Amino acid sequence: MDCPVCKNAMIVLELAEVEVDYCTDCGGIWFDAGELELLLGNSQQTKQLLDSFKIDSSSTEKRRKCPICLKKMQKIVVGPSTPPLLIDKCARGDGLWFDKGELKNTLDRAKLDKGNKIQKLLADIFPG
Repeated sequence: MDCPVCKNAMIVLELAEVEVDYCTDCGGIWFDAGELELLLGNSQQTKQLLDSFKIDSSSTEKRRKCPICLKKMQKIVVGPSTPPLLIDKCARGDGLWFDKGELKNTLDRAKLDKGNKIQKLLADIFPG
């Protein structure tokens, strides 16, 4: 699978028994549909986070192509925080794209990572 930013091939890594696609060039992470939920666990907080995702049709950020269906992804605002955090979501539901640092920022804002378990995994696996 090719990175939606760099267009280079991504590598598959296992993160807490969830396979994610990672771009070694730009540091972005792709989650296939349902993988983020598996990583975070099935909790009310996870559901609240996912329910907080809203399409930002006014974003001026360049829309990237989904690495699976190759259609342009939607810009999604994560939660009500300021400044807004935008991630990319496949309109067909194929998955989510996080630029470098956006997954950590999402977890920080949602306060989903009790004990920093996921943060420690990310630090061990993903440089910088």
